[in-house]
Amino acid sequence: MRSKRFRFPGSQGVELSARLDKPDQAPRAYALFAHCFTCTKDIFAASRIAEGLSRRGIAVLRFDFTGLGSSAGEFANTNFSSNVDDLVAAADHMRDTLAPPALLIGHSLGGAAVVAAAHRMPEARAVATIGAPHDPAHVIAHFADRLAEITERGAAEVHLVGRPFTIKKQFIDDIRAASLDQHLAGLRRSLLVMHSPIDQVVGIENAQRLFQAAKHPKSYLSLDRADHLLSRRADADYVAGVLAAWADNSLDPPPEPAAAAPAAADDAQVVVEETLTGRFQQSVRIGRHHLTADEPVAVGGDDAGPGPYDLLLAGLGACTAMTVRMYAQHKGWPLERVRVALTHEKIHAKDCAECETREGRIDRIQRTVTLDGEALTAEQRARLVEIADKCPVHRTLHAEVVIDTVQGQGALPPDTPHQG
Repeated sequence: MRSKRFRFPGSQGVELSARLDKPDQAPRAYALFAHCFTCTKDIFAASRIAEGLSRRGIAVLRFDFTGLGSSAGEFANTNFSSNVDDLVAAADHMRDTLAPPALLIGHSLGGAAVVAAAHRMPEARAVATIGAPHDPAHVIAHFADRLAEITERGAAEVHLVGRPFTIKKQFIDDIRAASLDQHLAGLRRSLLVMHSPIDQVVGIENAQRLFQAAKHPKSYLSLDRADHLLSRRADADYVAGVLAAWADNSLDPPPEPAAAAPAAADDAQVVVEETLTGRFQQSVRIGRHHLTADEPVAVGGDDAGPGPYDLLLAGLGACTAMTVRMYAQHKGWPLERVRVALTHEKIHAKDCAECETREGRIDRIQRTVTLDGEALTAEQRARLVEIADKCPVHRTLHAEVVIDTVQGQGALPPDTPHQG
């Protein structure tokens, strides 16, 4: 996945902060994502859904509405109509610089916004909402205790998700006037309504009203165990998978895979680069192969992939199994399957009887080699376990290793796509 941050002019003439997540290959389609009320483009659900869609060949642009996140402007001067206008501005920018959005996705109030904006984006073929209200004015419930003050004084400061926001009377008037029924009836695009029956922020009855107001083609998906913000990674990943599969009916089919190109010299190079998602997540590119590395949640990561030591153990385990397999084949021994289980820990040097180091802490890797094959003799099994120590990675870890670190050719410019 490649990621690029940039800015574009919003509906109120200020610059909005955006992020584009793209698959490593040419995208089969572009999606535009609208975040929830007072949220940002980097909220957990948005980043996970964008990542999941990118893995499935769909590029996703997400941005901060005016006055939120890293976007310029004053939130107090925005309303539901300006959010819709910001979405249209984002689509215009995509049309001019990338490709028009074929898929519109909105979370919570962002879901209501994409429904209201869809008719102004003629290339959009499908619209999906996640935990969206049928009536945009539903958000007033978040600050109902200050409504009288806002109406009487024209504005008031309210606290939402632990942060202060100024809400003006014009916001109340605008969102009360907004109605989705006409937009839903004339959508003329595939609609997917996703909602959790246990949503404590926007009740499940909203999904029923959205679905009933729309005409076919329309679909409904129950997010049975999800909360409103899709806080669990599994729920966000599930939504991304369903979105990609559902959109297949509306998007152009993916291109036929091209024949593998001859190996290039750079295929031997391993490139690791930050994805700019979470604190530690990395994109690992090994020739034509891609994977994600991360740290566990317990140490501040998002657990989006194996950690650095996990990858080290995987390399040693793979090398061990391959070496044992090659030796068994060379000897013609009846080895059916090799399984290698590895663990890593830091131990005190004094606790290692056979280690030369006597002070401080050392790394200990415990490797268990399991050999399947009823016809293997005891002597053959013992020899194969010995051969495990002959694998090249094992030898590298025991040998003197020189690591030369040099500085690259300067920092990446702001518009350079990041691998992620």
